[in-house]
Amino acid sequence: MTLILNNDDIASVLTMDETIDALRKAYEELARTEAVCRPRIDIRIPTSDPAKMYQWGTMEGGSASGYFAIRMKSDVVYEQEYGGTRTEEKYCVQPGLFCGLILLMSVENGEPLAIINDGYLQHMRVGADSGIGAGYMAREDASVVAMIGSGGMSRSHAESFAAVRDIRRIQVYSPTKANREAYAEEIRDKLGIEVVPVESAAEACKGAHIVAGCTDAVEPVIFGKDVEDGAHITCVGGSIDGEAMERIDRSLRLGSAPAPVGIPEMRLHDEHITYEANAADGRPASAGKSKTRSGRAHGVVAEDRVVFLEELLQGAQGRPGPTAVTYSERGNIQGAQFFSVAGRAYELARAKGIGHELPTEWFLQDIRD
Repeated sequence: MTLILNNDDIASVLTMDETIDALRKAYEELARTEAVCRPRIDIRIPTSDPAKMYQWGTMEGGSASGYFAIRMKSDVVYEQEYGGTRTEEKYCVQPGLFCGLILLMSVENGEPLAIINDGYLQHMRVGADSGIGAGYMAREDASVVAMIGSGGMSRSHAESFAAVRDIRRIQVYSPTKANREAYAEEIRDKLGIEVVPVESAAEACKGAHIVAGCTDAVEPVIFGKDVEDGAHITCVGGSIDGEAMERIDRSLRLGSAPAPVGIPEMRLHDEHITYEANAADGRPASAGKSKTRSGRAHGVVAEDRVVFLEELLQGAQGRPGPTAVTYSERGNIQGAQFFSVAGRAYELARAKGIGHELPTEWFLQDIRD
């Protein structure tokens, strides 16, 4: 039977500790070449509204340990300005609804094991990634977090940082006062730590040992002038400015997808690859996107100062010293994250009898593919 798992199902079984453990094992498998993934691929198509575009995104990977997964997203994407900040917005069918699915397969017999809503799992895997990065690169005594953003990613990041360091205080900033205050109350109750809403990103960074950008902005949200010596930076929404980039002493990249077999020159470090159609009048699908987000995706951050997780696992130095500014990023190995975390969630759900079953034969056919 093929298992259907929604976000509530995943939330009831998948903990941050389980997510971090699943990702660590996947990254070790990648380092041993026992797992493989490709960069995310986006397909952009114009819509009738020049300010919006359709975007189909996929990422996939699998491991000899048993699972393959592909994550698929169907979005209408546009930008808007809010509180002086330009943000990327998306929806499926109508604002407030989204379509993101994970198809989990067995590599032993090809069976479709599960179809999973990706929302909750997505937040957990990104948060866990930043937690793994902080675990390697943040100061051992890190206890104060600057959280830029107050959405779902900010929630999973708080949980992941608390899993790898003794976090005592989070200073949260987002443009909407009510949102940052609600976040502070929720995380304070959930983690039992001090969470303080503040009036600016600069104020959030004061005394912070870990600085996290978790917004939907399409422009810098972490500025070098605000980052204090000894801080560790991670940014999964928005970006860091040029001064922050220059201040990085050591950058950790968790991995890069390998090249296709026999074509080593096609190995890319870009976070994603984009293919784009034009409208009949020649207008590109991304005509409504800001220039900062319409070009090629970034590659390795601070490439001349980078260390890869594979190198750390082999004994390379991570953090240079207590006053060093460090950075961590996932790289383009999203596909490995989804086979590992979706596989773990599937096992936990099966063990607890959670989810809805559909006959596997509904997904099979007797005509060769």
